[in-house]
Amino acid sequence: MSDATGAGAGQGRDRDAEGRARSGRPRDGLGRPLPYGVPGVARQPEGIVRTPEDSVTEAQALLDAGKPFHAHEVFEDAWKSGPGEERALWRGLAQLAVGLTHAARGNATGGARLLRRGAGGVEEWAAEAGRDRPYGMALADVVAWARELAAEVEREAAAVDARARAPRLRGGRV
Repeated sequence: MSDATGAGAGQGRDRDAEGRARSGRPRDGLGRPLPYGVPGVARQPEGIVRTPEDSVTEAQALLDAGKPFHAHEVFEDAWKSGPGEERALWRGLAQLAVGLTHAARGNATGGARLLRRGAGGVEEWAAEAGRDRPYGMALADVVAWARELAAEVEREAAAVDARARAPRLRGGRV
């Protein structure tokens, strides 16, 4: 969270407690910045080290709540803090969440591109690792969901409902 509260009010650049540049602007549920002073959705804390199982559970809860941008941050934490041999998995999952974010924002081109890139990354990791259900995730189902949604987003060229189109990471409804 930011210490500065008013970069937009001429007080300089927002910084976090460690002095890194970090916007203090509130965000909506899809991570879009809102004007200073407008109520927003609480940000997902960054840099949290979770077990892989907890990462999947937390990300699924955020996806189910229609917050794929926030789920992306959970996957990004896992990508950065997890073992090197799993980084491609978590990066691919983060790309899928960002792809859903763009699709929900109405960015068909970016959404479809990231959904496909993430699907490819997850599929490649599963093949190389020889693991198709790490931490209970049904990766083949997630990859199929991403590719189907990418095709739909391109065809319809309209924003999707992030909550209604959230994947089931551990299988089931996709």
